[in-house]
Amino acid sequence: MALFRRGSGTDTAEGRSGRWGFGRRGSAGQGAGSPVLDPAYRDEGLALLRAQADAGDWAALRPGLAAVGDQTELTWILAELADVRGVEEWIGRAVADEPESALPLLLSGARQVAWAWEARTRQRAEYVSEEQWKTFHERLETAEEQLFEVAEREPQWLAPWYFLQISARGASLGREIGRYRFEAAVRRGPGHLGSHKQRLQQLCAKWGGSHEAMHAFARASMLDAPEGSPLGELVALAHLERWLDLPDGEDRAHLASPAVRAELREAAERSVLHPAYRRSLGWQKAHNTFAMTFALAGDAQTAHALFEALDGTVTEAPWHYLSGDPVENFRAHRDRCARQAR
Repeated sequence: MALFRRGSGTDTAEGRSGRWGFGRRGSAGQGAGSPVLDPAYRDEGLALLRAQADAGDWAALRPGLAAVGDQTELTWILAELADVRGVEEWIGRAVADEPESALPLLLSGARQVAWAWEARTRQRAEYVSEEQWKTFHERLETAEEQLFEVAEREPQWLAPWYFLQISARGASLGREIGRYRFEAAVRRGPGHLGSHKQRLQQLCAKWGGSHEAMHAFARASMLDAPEGSPLGELVALAHLERWLDLPDGEDRAHLASPAVRAELREAAERSVLHPAYRRSLGWQKAHNTFAMTFALAGDAQTAHALFEALDGTVTEAPWHYLSGDPVENFRAHRDRCARQAR
């Protein structure tokens, strides 16, 4: 089969939210194929929403969010806006001005979760200061209060349950609570990739789970989903988590082993390389995940096809797992795979 079927790249998000520009490439100074780490994924619609959030212009931002009728899309957009620094400075006013509306409260709760993790940083727990822990938990507590309020007001909304999974993990609320919140999310959004990613993290060894549970969840989720589902990315993410946990030498050997390469290939062929796969908002994250994993595993041909599809669009994850600049790591692996694939 072809490594990448361009015909499988229909951007369904543009069809549903095209008037906001989602799925449309921007053209401002971005050369084709030149690696760029763009928080808007070179998407005009998301770039506009991020600019409005950065400016604290709720009056302009609100109509764009309110127009998104699909819960999966809304959850994805809110997750991206939650990473915009400074939202916490003005969103409280929006909540106060619209006390009956759940939408500003939802964005506030989402931002509190992201803001909490900014305080904690990506350091291992032993390197996080007492003051950082205090701030982390205070922000998570605020997030929990706001998100549960949204969940009560809008019981069919997916987004609060997605963010509550993240806050539960950060607050160490335990496996059962984490499982309950994951199940609540997928009842509202069956097959929701983001919620499955959060569940995968909860099952990782670094969060009190195990490699066995993590791999079993990733594979079962992929096989339970129809072919063409994005859930195949979970298999690649699980192997990257295992790779991160291994010492130098053993990490590359793990990914390059015939069994793991076969699992990765199966996952890609059931998801991003399958004819039924449709690019939804943020599809570049999965392509970056698979491209990096195949590059590290020594499958240059498959990695090259995925890099080609990305046309230089770099996402911070998973390249931040490597030391150095994500863009330069992307470029180096892309160019090497291109040479080897000839």
